[in-house]
Amino acid sequence: MTDTVTGTPPMQISARRAIDLAIEYNFILIFLVVVAIAALLSPSFLTVTNIANLFQQAAVVGVVAVGMTFVILTGNIDLSVGSVTALSGMLAAVMMAAGMPVAPAILITILAGAAAGATIGVITALAEVPSFIVSLAGLVSFRGVTYLLTDGVPVSGLPPSFGAIASTMVPVFPGVAVSSMGLIFVALCILAGALLRLTVFGESVYATGGNAEAARLSGLPTTRILVLVFTVSGIMSALAGILLTSRLRIGQPTAAQGLELDAIAAVVLGGTSLFGGRGGVLGTFFAVMLLQVLRNIFNLLGLGSFYQMTVTGFIIVAAILLNRFIDIRRGR
Repeated sequence: MTDTVTGTPPMQISARRAIDLAIEYNFILIFLVVVAIAALLSPSFLTVTNIANLFQQAAVVGVVAVGMTFVILTGNIDLSVGSVTALSGMLAAVMMAAGMPVAPAILITILAGAAAGATIGVITALAEVPSFIVSLAGLVSFRGVTYLLTDGVPVSGLPPSFGAIASTMVPVFPGVAVSSMGLIFVALCILAGALLRLTVFGESVYATGGNAEAARLSGLPTTRILVLVFTVSGIMSALAGILLTSRLRIGQPTAAQGLELDAIAAVVLGGTSLFGGRGGVLGTFFAVMLLQVLRNIFNLLGLGSFYQMTVTGFIIVAAILLNRFIDIRRGR
């Protein structure tokens, strides 16, 4: 029996759909394969303690990568996220060390991150300057402001309640507890995924990334959308800075250096196209966890950072080539 429209047998159609789904969600398959290999290589990998540790260590990069997903979906890039993360952490630390309560300090820090991201977005959208250049300037200038806050001196003496934000262990199953830091990361992924998939704003982000000119001609406020996605990125970077400072219990001006590269790598590895219009937070989540699993298994096996960088680099290149192949199959 064949399909009445295409003349193709149903089994062949099902096989093609299965292959297309496997290619589309390759990041999940790769993640599962790597987890299986890690479990075979080290009996310590699948322990409750190690899994909880994975989520905690992935949280900072993961939160930043969630914000980066919004930006890359529009075909742009944000290189300032690492500096905004460091600046946010230092700003929160300075305010709390000066006696400000935790809640107002966190709120002001998030607003500052939103302002930093919005500034990048406004210049990119209104002046029509490539986001790569604008955010590169932000990377340098925001890092400079971070050092200026305390002349490059770390800030300590933060309230214990602030440190508890990232270090509290929350029971999720009997005998299983995960750090609040990891749970915040998962919650933000769910929230961001719902925002992209279930709202008009999310649809507009995909439309803008798919074809910005067509989106503009159809009446979408593409300029406003670009400003908003960079604002989201700034907010996520601020939250990451708060989590990092809470975990370290000290404001460190040198923190989060190179974080922007890890975030971009995770987003691309998770299937979000650098050309925009395709991808999502689900892929970013699995990619962040995949990179963390790789680092974790190398550490458990006692292998140095050189091996980690080499293998991670090969995986990222392979992901880029695979994503380009998907784009070509879709005629983009």
